[in-house]
Amino acid sequence: MADNSIDHLFYVILWMTGLVFIGTGLAMFWFLWKYDEKKNDGPVWYSHGSHLLEIIWSVIPAVVILFLAIYQMDAWAGARMRRPMLENGQPKPAMARVIGRQFEWKIQYPGDDKQFDTPDDLYTTNDLHVPRDEEVVLEITSEDVLHSFFLPNFREKQDVVPGMKQFLWFKPVKDGKYDIVCAELCGWGHYKMKGRITVESASDFRAWLQKAYDEQELSEYSLAEAE
Repeated sequence: MADNSIDHLFYVILWMTGLVFIGTGLAMFWFLWKYDEKKNDGPVWYSHGSHLLEIIWSVIPAVVILFLAIYQMDAWAGARMRRPMLENGQPKPAMARVIGRQFEWKIQYPGDDKQFDTPDDLYTTNDLHVPRDEEVVLEITSEDVLHSFFLPNFREKQDVVPGMKQFLWFKPVKDGKYDIVCAELCGWGHYKMKGRITVESASDFRAWLQKAYDEQELSEYSLAEAE
């Protein structure tokens, strides 16, 4: 991904929670050592509460949570609100439509007319290709039950809800093949609902698109073989 805002936010939270974990552990061990029964033979002293301490350990977490809520706003806006735009100011159209169904990802590319659901569309199953160094917009939807479209290497995950058309965008910067998985328990075959996303150069992407379309046009359906 070109934008490392998600990773940056992850490490900020990791450092904060890590410091709290270490500090809490050290304090616990200090109290255990300080008030060891063998070193303290006096009477036990019970505290009945401290309003000052209660205010301190209520205000500090509230300030931390408020800081995180404000700090993550830019990352959230980039991932979910600022959809890539065309030069004319219009939202960039989806490069492909991803349809989740038990238990596979159906991929649909528009043809030369750039319109979905026309005769020149290309259909694949569990095989998504995208060009490197370009903003990729995907339209995702579900054909049956609730799924979750998850690209772990891209730090992208979006629930796929039946009846809802949603959009997901990212900018891949490194060639390779990466996993597509379903992150929502969607039925008995959930474990095998996985695909592959291939990131390649723009020229290789166009060549693959043309080759896949040509093979689709040459394929034949045999009713005898199907039966």
